[in-house]
Parts: sequence; C-alpha cells; structure tokens
Amino acid sequence: QVQLVESGGGLVQAGGSLRLSCAASGLTFSSYNMGWFRQAPGKEREFVAAITWNGGTTPYAASVKGRFTISRDNAKNSVYLQMNSLKPEDTAVYYCAARYNVRGIVTSASGWPDWGQGTQVTVSS
Repeated sequence: QVQLVESGGGLVQAGGSLRLSCAASGLTFSSYNMGWFRQAPGKEREFVAAITWNGGTTPYAASVKGRFTISRDNAKNSVYLQMNSLKPEDTAVYYCAARYNVRGIVTSASGWPDWGQGTQVTVSS
C-alpha cells in the first residue's frame, strides 16, 4: 500500500521560504512520477509542480514558476518542494501525489491515484 507523508509546512511571512518534504513507502519509488498540488479554502485542488521518475522533466504551474523548485532523492524515497518568495496567495494545504510512470506527467489531480494527508502552508502579509 502506497503511503505518502508530507512535512515542512508552517506559518511564514511574505517573502519568506519553506521546504516541504514527502516521504514515500510501499512503492518502487524510482518508477513513479511525483507531484505537488495545493488546495486553498473554497477552491479546487490545483497542480503546483511535478517531477518524472528520473528527475528529467519538471513542469510547474505558471503561478509558482521561478519561485518554487521540485526535486527528488530516489535513494531516500523522498520528493521535495523548495518554496521561495512566498506570497499570501500561496496559502493552502499542500499535498504530495504519486503516479506510476505511464504516459508522462499529467497536471490534473484526477490523474494521480495516491495522495498524502497534506501539510498546511500559511503566508502572512
């Protein structure tokens, strides 16, 4: 059974940084593409960033490109999201997701079968 556990969320001032981590178990991690999504109150879950099984492709949402960086360590079964220059509109619950590497990256949340429980990120103005 796939388990994804996020950590690293918290409260930060605008302009600050946070690094989210997601530890994966119950899967052959190096065969999975990994993604980060977020969901703000009253809004739908939205794509933030993803990374292919080998780290070769890393698409980002336009709203975070240039500020966020996704990375992975296959030896540690972990994926990370470095978030810099945070804005109040980045406030959301951030979720880690896993998808077996078939047909590349998809940015729709419905295309990702496995999810973590989420970690809250709050950016104050």
